[in-house]
Amino acid sequence: MEFIAARAEHIDAILEIAAQATAQLKRMGVDQWQKGYPNRSSWENDVAKGAAWIAVEDGKVLGSMSFLTEPEEAYEKIEGAWLSDMPYASIHRVCVADDSKGRGIAGKLFEHGFALARERGIASVRVDTHRDNAPMNRAIAKAGFTYCGVIHLVGTEENGNERVAFEVLL
Repeated sequence: MEFIAARAEHIDAILEIAAQATAQLKRMGVDQWQKGYPNRSSWENDVAKGAAWIAVEDGKVLGSMSFLTEPEEAYEKIEGAWLSDMPYASIHRVCVADDSKGRGIAGKLFEHGFALARERGIASVRVDTHRDNAPMNRAIAKAGFTYCGVIHLVGTEENGNERVAFEVLL
């Protein structure tokens, strides 16, 4: 398995994986990703910024994530406390293809995000998810993140929605 910066030709595969994740969340009764986000323009913007990353094996996209280094407006206010106030990277929109689940790919995506942060001299990584998204909460905990509190999303179709937030110091 290798990790590469996603290009325009990968967007359809990423969207298919995101649609599978959206359907799984719906089956679980979790309202995350049920309002039209993430969408094609989310991923196109990430690809254009070099922020979309994919796990690829034998030419097949197994999973994807966004790795961002600019401050997140949603992270400015937290009901709780971050572990640090140093510059941070954030990982968003982690999803794994249905036929690749159970292989630790989400964890490997997080590890790749940690490596990207280290390469850029960033010693803190943040992430958030829905309180009831059990698979992602498990992956986040397994990756070594510490629960920090609750944030509210800003600027997407899920604007104002509550998420649990985590940080890891590298």
